[in-house]
Amino acid sequence: MQLYNTLSAEERAELIERAGKDRLTISFYKYAHIKNPEIFRNHLFVTWDELEVLGRIYVAHEGINAQLSVPSENFEKFKTHLDSISFLENVRLNIAIEQDNFSFLKLKVKVRDKIVADGLEDDTFDVTNKGVHLDAEHFNRLIEDPNTVLVDMRNHYESEIGHFKNAVTPDVDTFRDSLPIIEEDLKEHKEDKNLVMYCTGGIRCEKASAYYKHRGFKNVYQLEGGIINYFRQVQEKNLENKFIGKNFVFDQRRAERISEDVIANCHQCGKPCDTHVNCANEACHLLFIQCEECAEKMDQCCSEECQHIASLPYEEQKSLRRGKTKSNLIFKKGRSEVLKYKR
Repeated sequence: MQLYNTLSAEERAELIERAGKDRLTISFYKYAHIKNPEIFRNHLFVTWDELEVLGRIYVAHEGINAQLSVPSENFEKFKTHLDSISFLENVRLNIAIEQDNFSFLKLKVKVRDKIVADGLEDDTFDVTNKGVHLDAEHFNRLIEDPNTVLVDMRNHYESEIGHFKNAVTPDVDTFRDSLPIIEEDLKEHKEDKNLVMYCTGGIRCEKASAYYKHRGFKNVYQLEGGIINYFRQVQEKNLENKFIGKNFVFDQRRAERISEDVIANCHQCGKPCDTHVNCANEACHLLFIQCEECAEKMDQCCSEECQHIASLPYEEQKSLRRGKTKSNLIFKKGRSEVLKYKR
């Protein structure tokens, strides 16, 4: 039984192009109590591989987090399979605003300790005891209440290119960093303020809503389906859009434009820009914001040193990379000192 990928990303991209099928980019999550994540993982891989699903899926005892693409012609079969799983029946699917047939190039279903790393070691915390879900209309109304605190549960590089008006945007590198910071900042308002949270698709703010309820906050809300679902409702119901800029996404597209506002700057020259790229030096691969002019001048690299390395013959580059590990703890997604105009 095949439980792993046999094709490289390049081979898969070639097959997708040759097939000429339209694909849907979809994300969903569900917090649930899964007794045996390994067996569940294997079941998903075998079934979804037959349906030509590609993507990045995490399974844990606390639930599932999935970001994937599926051929449009197989969507109904995919949905039927989801509905056959008791805790995933009628689960909300966030369908991408902007479609890209190459958003994912491999199927990866991995077992993790948690679907959202939180750094918590508290057996009394029940992640399924979540806060109140808000649709776009009620969200718009509640965030106008002067008694409301709106908090972005995403990381600094996400909120840098787009966020809701008047939102608190913690300057953090990870979700786990944000939990104690927000609690400390709002500890005097556990009973008298509305705590409203949002994230990309809902998974982080749902865990955060359960956590803050667990920590004694009385009025806890979250944007149902996150920014992705919010903008879809705004379009369908002709509501006021209160999000400015781009919504960062975790696939090959890197972002979806929600409004025409450009609120970020090129990290190299400082001009208005909200395009995230990865440094062309594979030994670096730093995620940062780069305008077209700097991309041309720097050969899509973050520094002159990386530009020099990227210009070397491929085998020499591989030799320089040997034994070195790329790490978010080192590169901090846009915090490198080589970037003059970083946030």
